[in-house]
Amino acid sequence: QVQLVESGGGLVQTGGSLRLSCAASGRTFSRYAMAWFRQAPGKEREFVASINWSGSTTYYADPVKGRFTISRDNAKNTVYLQMNSLKPEDTAVYYCATERSPYGYMRYSSPDYWGQGTQVTVSS
Repeated sequence: QVQLVESGGGLVQTGGSLRLSCAASGRTFSRYAMAWFRQAPGKEREFVASINWSGSTTYYADPVKGRFTISRDNAKNTVYLQMNSLKPEDTAVYYCATERSPYGYMRYSSPDYWGQGTQVTVSS
């Protein structure tokens, strides 16, 4: 049973930073791509960033390029999202996600597993 548990959300002022973490369990973490999505109130869930199984390839949505960094520590079974220069429009519930098939990139694929989400609120 794959489990994903996010942490690190909170309230921050415009221009501030947060680091989200997602601890994974239930299978060999290092074989699977990981991704972050977010959902703002009244909007659809959207892709934020993804990282392949080895950490060698990352992808970012245009609104977060240059401000957010996704990384992973395969020894700790954890993926991170470092968020800098936060804006009010980054306010959303952030979800960690992964897919069923190994050795992917999760740039366009739909996730098979989701975490419960963590709230990020950026005040103006």
